[in-house]
Amino acid sequence: MLRLQNSSDIWEDLKRTKNLLAFSGGVDSSALFYMLLQKNIPFDIAIVNYNTRSGSKDEEEFARNLAHRHDKKAFVKSVKLDGANFEAAARETRYEFFHEIIKNEGYETLLSAHHLGDKLEWFFMRLVRGAGAAELSGFSQIEQRDGFVVARPLIWHTKDELLEFLTKNGYKYFIDESNFDEKFERNRFRKNFSEPLLREHKEGILRSFKALEKDKEILLPREYQKIGSLYIFERCENELRLIAKIAKFFKIVLSKYQQDEISAQQSCVVSGKIAVGKNDGFVFIAPYVQNVVMDREFKDTCRKAKIPRHIRAYMYEQKLDPKSLNKE
Repeated sequence: MLRLQNSSDIWEDLKRTKNLLAFSGGVDSSALFYMLLQKNIPFDIAIVNYNTRSGSKDEEEFARNLAHRHDKKAFVKSVKLDGANFEAAARETRYEFFHEIIKNEGYETLLSAHHLGDKLEWFFMRLVRGAGAAELSGFSQIEQRDGFVVARPLIWHTKDELLEFLTKNGYKYFIDESNFDEKFERNRFRKNFSEPLLREHKEGILRSFKALEKDKEILLPREYQKIGSLYIFERCENELRLIAKIAKFFKIVLSKYQQDEISAQQSCVVSGKIAVGKNDGFVFIAPYVQNVVMDREFKDTCRKAKIPRHIRAYMYEQKLDPKSLNKE
């Protein structure tokens, strides 16, 4: 698999990978769709219809027809979500769908239409929560995942630029009315802060984010050991961000509550799917395994090797030797 790098040549790099575009029919993903066509980059599309608006079916049909017209595969999932935290549920549903397609169809790159405005909104939402420099930088143009890459070719473009591109070329797109609903925190930051600031100070904001990207390379841990589905890395100041990155390999996007829980505990279970444990020197992340009866010798060896308690069942099931993980 080609390992893409952050680069102004990302478009050329994408010509050599098998790409799946996360598509909605809105301004951002429509602009990316047509840019990919113009640059002769191969791709197919995946769309999730949440059935939240009267026009949802029309948008799904538009996506199907658009893909057919340009000889692209269209993977479509139609869902109806319940519960208070719709955004979190929608995000989890969306990425589970994308992961499934990537795994089954052999895609190497997931294309996301995130742009500079999205990055600035993230900055503000993390800023008011007291985040550090690495987290304030937000998502990058290229992010390695477990078995594929997430690429964001539009990350240094503004929404106004994408709208101008679509209008100039007469390309059709849909407007999602929920993007204007200020009950959602992101929309409030967009309307009151990110959009006005980008119109006035785009170049300065762009330079600041590119500087933060360089700082993040220094601040963030990048190395981890992987044994089966067990991840291990050395403890560090910014370990929570690497935990969040690895959690995405398991299709989990950590909430603020989950991050706080991980920070406060030495060993815990997240979303009923993964176990996160820490000792004095290392962080361990593995699938959460229940109802495994471990023999006394194994448990005693884990205790001496300081293996976090929620990690032990996975290791026992996979016949991993605790002694081999004791690096102290």
